[in-house]
Amino acid sequence: MTRAIVVVPTYNEVENLPILVPAILEQDPRLEVLVVDDGSPDGTGELADKLASDEGRVHVLHRESKQGLGPAYRAGLARALELGADYVIQMDADFSHPPSSLPELLEEIQSHDVVLGSRYLNGITVVNWPIERILISWFGNVYARRISGLPISDTTGGFRCMRRDLLEKMGFERIRSNGYAFQIEMNYRFVKQGARIKEVPFFFVDRTRGTSKLNFRIGLEALWVVWWLRIADALGRL
Repeated sequence: MTRAIVVVPTYNEVENLPILVPAILEQDPRLEVLVVDDGSPDGTGELADKLASDEGRVHVLHRESKQGLGPAYRAGLARALELGADYVIQMDADFSHPPSSLPELLEEIQSHDVVLGSRYLNGITVVNWPIERILISWFGNVYARRISGLPISDTTGGFRCMRRDLLEKMGFERIRSNGYAFQIEMNYRFVKQGARIKEVPFFFVDRTRGTSKLNFRIGLEALWVVWWLRIADALGRL
């Protein structure tokens, strides 16, 4: 049977994880979960081990310390491929990416190389964000599209499903960006590989449990990485 592994990076998500994992698994029997925990001091890693011991479709990758979203995703993608995934899904642990959208991602990936969940494909589908954060995100995406030339409505989104062969040939292990910049660089490399890309809208709901891990440095990195991508691409160094 086809295997689709959902990679979920965690840091202090002990409140969300025991609710999220069952919600993912109930969407489709092909789905498995790989928790990538960065040494959470709140016991998230230990809880993930307990979930894995109770359910064979749950896997855990422990990392010693918090090193950022980009490194966590690189490690998680590599581990998912080692586990034999045919499709790999990126998903946040805070329920901002709804498990109910996973069947649509699995359906669309049958005829595409990557399926991207988008907050901005049909207007703005973001819930519970203050207006200033929506405006920053919206105009940040406009900026990233303008500079990078990406034909994608939500360049900084982290909800996506990818085919194994695309990940193997795109060289994701070379990505050094973090946070929003990691998502932009992934999308840039998809386009340069000529991937068949499909965007699907979803409602992004701000977290209600736990605390956000985003900070000013992560946002600043996204501003300059789009220029680096253009320059590196022009010099043949991607």
